[in-house]
Amino acid sequence: MVEKKSTSAVKTTAKKASSQKAINMGNMLNAENVGFKAGDVYNALAAANKALTVAEIAKTAEISMEEVLLGIGWLLKEGKVKDEANKMTLA
Repeated sequence: MVEKKSTSAVKTTAKKASSQKAINMGNMLNAENVGFKAGDVYNALAAANKALTVAEIAKTAEISMEEVLLGIGWLLKEGKVKDEANKMTLA
């Protein structure tokens, strides 16, 4: 007799992955919110006084990686930050 393998472990893993908190970007995409995220990124870089990766900025500023990228985009457009060996630093 052939034993049938349980797929419950696979289903549980899939449920966990799909139930992770998703960020609603629709509510964030306005000039005011993006400007606040840019300020968070700028303050994190100023406090560190060195180049930081996106993950380090997110941890320091206590915001998501998506929010860091929004803020970096704003600051890049204004010429306030620059890329230095795959890290962001104040310009």
